[in-house]
Amino acid sequence: MFDSFIRLVREIYQTNDFIPLHEPRFAGNEKQYLLDVIDSTFVSSVGPYVSQFETKIAEYTGAKHAIAAVNGTSALHVALLLAGVKPGEEVLTQAVTFVATCNAIHYCGAEPVFVDVDTATLGLSAQALADFLAEFAELREDGVWNKLSGKRIAACLPMHTFGHPCDMATLLQVCNQYQIPVVEDAAEALGSCIVGSNSFDPSAASANEFAPTPAKHCGTFGKLGVLSFNGNKIITTGGGGMILTDDDELARQAKHLTTTAKLPHAWKFTHDQIGYNYRMPNLNAALGLAQLEQMPLFIQRKRELAERYITWSRRAGVEIVQEPNGAQSNYWLNALLLNDAGEREQFLTDSNAQGVMTRPLWELMSSLPMYSQCQHDGLPESQRLAQRLVNIPSSVVL
Repeated sequence: MFDSFIRLVREIYQTNDFIPLHEPRFAGNEKQYLLDVIDSTFVSSVGPYVSQFETKIAEYTGAKHAIAAVNGTSALHVALLLAGVKPGEEVLTQAVTFVATCNAIHYCGAEPVFVDVDTATLGLSAQALADFLAEFAELREDGVWNKLSGKRIAACLPMHTFGHPCDMATLLQVCNQYQIPVVEDAAEALGSCIVGSNSFDPSAASANEFAPTPAKHCGTFGKLGVLSFNGNKIITTGGGGMILTDDDELARQAKHLTTTAKLPHAWKFTHDQIGYNYRMPNLNAALGLAQLEQMPLFIQRKRELAERYITWSRRAGVEIVQEPNGAQSNYWLNALLLNDAGEREQFLTDSNAQGVMTRPLWELMSSLPMYSQCQHDGLPESQRLAQRLVNIPSSVVL
């Protein structure tokens, strides 16, 4: 199994050199747009590429508004603030995620509460969430409260792991029953959609009314959603993020907060609240715009790569993570599920020694020292994934 995997990866990437897990591809207008920014001298957050990039991301995802930020973590921080998360409160999320998810919660002065994930999606389990709320939630006039901790549950934060969409329709149904706002961490999921979904319409007359849609992008289901354009994402701005929302007022506040809460004026510097210097620079946005122009090709090639891995896994008798039913994943990072921790460690050791980068799942957030005291539901599936999962090279093949 191991030898055939190494041969496959080297055949795909056509090199005997080191093969990274995920690296960016620059095959479009990146240099042209960057030189244009340099020539203009508008290299920071004041410049036309920022607004152009926002407009194009909104068009691509179907969101009404997209607000650019310096990275996905800062975008998530502001999105949680706008969702109403306050110090001393709690946010329901998953332990299977990158640490930025929990750090953004902590920046708000709140604390994560960890609920288990689904096997099929690797994302927050709607059933586990429903079970947790049935046991611990108390709905009052001023919100939903955790009967164990005595703290208000301010939001729910699912993360679309490796670009595979969560079961957003069911998650939204559960959260709507308890009047909990949903913020999506779609940092890894640009280009991933739920196809033919029954997506929750918060403006619908009935609290349980769901409207069928042909395809809906990750990051556009909740009250707000967040994207990342870090150097290892499907498209990159070097470092960057984006807040997505259909709410006009939340979009206005997001732009205001990320621009140091400065009131518009030709020369005065007046700020009306504590804001953040989170606005994306024009240089980064120019790079992102050129990358976004290549998204259809990137998605096509990443799905072709995933299919090659799937075909190999069937022959080799290895379990591989595939997109959930009713979803179309961007396959940001492909993942194998090995038999146990011992086989996983051997695979990691041997592949990296052969110059093919592989990595385990992130350490579960509940096991990190700063979050080890946070409440969780036992996380049985999360624990199993942490023992078995290995990410394999997933760069776009041009």
